Amino acid sequence: MKSSRLVSILLLLQTRGSRTAAQLAAELEVSVRTVYRDVEALQAAGVPLYGDAGHAGGYRLLDGYRTRLTGLTSQEAEALFLAGVPGPAADLGLGPVLAAAQLKVRAALPAELRTHADRISARFHLDAPGWYAEEEPVVHLPAVAAAVWDRRVLHVTYRRWRAPTDVQRRLEPYGLVLKAGRWYVVASAGSGGPRAYRVDQILELRATEEEFTPPADFDLAAYWRAYQDDFHRRLHTGEAVIRIAPGAADRLPATAALGPAEPDGWTRATLPIESIGRAHDDFLRLGADVEVLEPVELRERIAATAAALAQMYADGN
Repeated sequence: MKSSRLVSILLLLQTRGSRTAAQLAAELEVSVRTVYRDVEALQAAGVPLYGDAGHAGGYRLLDGYRTRLTGLTSQEAEALFLAGVPGPAADLGLGPVLAAAQLKVRAALPAELRTHADRISARFHLDAPGWYAEEEPVVHLPAVAAAVWDRRVLHVTYRRWRAPTDVQRRLEPYGLVLKAGRWYVVASAGSGGPRAYRVDQILELRATEEEFTPPADFDLAAYWRAYQDDFHRRLHTGEAVIRIAPGAADRLPATAALGPAEPDGWTRATLPIESIGRAHDDFLRLGADVEVLEPVELRERIAATAAALAQMYADGN
């Protein structure tokens, strides 16, 4: 709708400064001609918006001009309050800041939208970590966050899974990511491009005054998507073929490819596995509801475990 698009143009110029018509058109997914018409409509309504000509030109708002938040829809107001996750904000030392910001936004909302926002807070609470994750304080998180914000180099002692486990690293921290309740810092340690480091595995940290500049084309969200894709590709290095008992197929992961049911009611399935050892433990949880057909090494290992269990219980009698 045109009214919401006009508000979006105002907010983009207010928060990001000068923008060309082409940039606004790309962000709003409209034509440049539409942007020209919208700018004329805003100027006709008295909005102090002007344009600079030339290669480095663009539209900007008169210094000091601020629009009120009356352009928010009820869904946008609800989403805003739903997105304010208190746990991570507190981890970063921003708990009071988040509360103050929400209070100010709430005060600026019309009464109807304020009711919607209050309803979200009363009915939804986001708690990302799993049930069995231990909530341990991430001691160095505030210092890492400060270095990310100020673009300052860190010298850390980092614990990794392979030997030598404790290593020294000079990090240029590009950004922080919260995944499943765990904080990661995406940082460059020299050649080879940025990598993801678990913040809770930083044993010692020394902040410096040395500044750095990340690559101009670095995109944190895009990097993390690529990192996750690569992680999953490396995670599943093999494949298993199994038979699953009637009614037990819903206990398989979503990655399982199910075939048609066989005459005895069992179903053949193929699914990716991380390793023989991990698959051995996972399939044992299904008990007698699963028969592993391939790979042979996995089938023989499960058979040996089942035989040992049978012998143990027989000896107990």
